[in-house]
Amino acid sequence: MLPQGFGEMAEKLRRSTVRVLSGKRGAEGSGSGVIWTAEGTVITNAHVALGDAARVELWDGRTIETRVAARDTRADLAMLKLEVPGLAAAAKRDSTSLRPGELVVAVGNPLGFVGALTTGVVHAAGSVRGLGRRRWVQAAIRLAPGNSGGPLADAEGRVVGINTMVVAGGVALAIPSDDVADFLKRGSSPALGVVVRPVDIGLLVLEVVPKSPAENASLLIGDLLVAANGTRIESMDDLADAIDRAAGALLKIGFLRGDRRREREVSVRLAASRAEAA
Repeated sequence: MLPQGFGEMAEKLRRSTVRVLSGKRGAEGSGSGVIWTAEGTVITNAHVALGDAARVELWDGRTIETRVAARDTRADLAMLKLEVPGLAAAAKRDSTSLRPGELVVAVGNPLGFVGALTTGVVHAAGSVRGLGRRRWVQAAIRLAPGNSGGPLADAEGRVVGINTMVVAGGVALAIPSDDVADFLKRGSSPALGVVVRPVDIGLLVLEVVPKSPAENASLLIGDLLVAANGTRIESMDDLADAIDRAAGALLKIGFLRGDRRREREVSVRLAASRAEAA
């Protein structure tokens, strides 16, 4: 049974959720985002806001051209800045207070359905096998392409995470709201400019960000990253640690391409991190 006032809560959460479009017009990728502050800070996934700029569609249909003010590909978070007064900022909750079995709500724009809402329950909070050391809010809730970057909220409409992916078994993963707060404090981090997925022998490149260090070094979709500065890559944490150590310097990436019989190496120059206040 849904709690009293659920409909009003859901409508408020919809008004704090935006659609994020990035890439060239006519071939744009789309996802969701959360209005984090009334002053115009919007949080989404880094893999949703891939370029330096994006378009944001508000709940009332207005479309705003904006810039990516900060990005952390390791955390899969990006911050957009809107110059629009009186935005409906979402309420937030400390994600460490979540308990298994709690009701959660997701709002996003899956498969073109704007403002779609689904409900589920918290499954767990913690690390996930194969995804490294980082913590996730894990929920039994139905998500689809287009939900990425949107809010996962509790029964009172307070955001506890940013929806990111669905793993085997249909469990949805969200970046904890505490991690978002940390990201807003530190700003951008060094980035290679790839979206990857762990496989048996390395990290499979799914996307290469335009004008990124990875593109400049001619890495391609389908490459299999297997080493960084001479150390084998077995998880996303291994790659992220190597990137952090090499900030502002050269990072030598070992990878397999094509028939995957011969390992190749490319040198990538990473930019140092920059911080921008929220």
